[in-house]
Amino acid sequence: MGVQREATVASGFAELDAVLPGGGWPSRVLTELLLPHAGLGEVRLLAPALAAVQQLQRSVILFDPPALPFAWAWAACGLDVQQLFVVHSRAAASGRSNGPLLAADVLWALEQALKSGHVGAVLAWLPARLPADALRRLQLAAQGHDGPAFLLRDEAARHKPSPAPLRLLLRAAAPDTVRVQLLKRRGPPLMQALALVLPPVLCAATAALERARAQRGPAAAWSSTRAPSAFLS
Repeated sequence: MGVQREATVASGFAELDAVLPGGGWPSRVLTELLLPHAGLGEVRLLAPALAAVQQLQRSVILFDPPALPFAWAWAACGLDVQQLFVVHSRAAASGRSNGPLLAADVLWALEQALKSGHVGAVLAWLPARLPADALRRLQLAAQGHDGPAFLLRDEAARHKPSPAPLRLLLRAAAPDTVRVQLLKRRGPPLMQALALVLPPVLCAATAALERARAQRGPAAAWSSTRAPSAFLS
């Protein structure tokens, strides 16, 4: 009897698929993306998989993104904004901060979406600090979710235990390039980080300016890190 292949969605990056268990982003489990701040190109990294989900006429839901999606930039990556839904906590919608803990209403909505069986993919921006059982509940809910479930959290969470079977650390490497380190995966550890070239979203003049900043050092190169992502502005 053959071994059943794990359900995955291709990432759109051959070198990344080669090291992901099953050859792509897994379904029915949580995938954690840890990063120092939003705007490193994380949405461009996920865009090919999200577009593939939408091509199956399945929706994508964003939970508490740091800003509203920039429609033309999402469309430039092949994403259909008509199949994109955004869920904000009541506090975020009213302009109030929830502090370091996740709003209970967003946690509930995320768990229900994973359990529903009617969602193609979810992206949730969560804080590094969470209630002790929050991730366990989400992982249990994800087991019934036939699609990828991405949790985006601050890199401060990398040293905290997590039930997510797949954890990746993202860092800026250069304009339109992200450094991806696999912290946890099924199988042997991967010691070497990947440098993935992302689809550009800057005009030629702005891209040249970013390259010039990169030559002057990391601080200058990434003084406007949020702008190059152009997906959550």
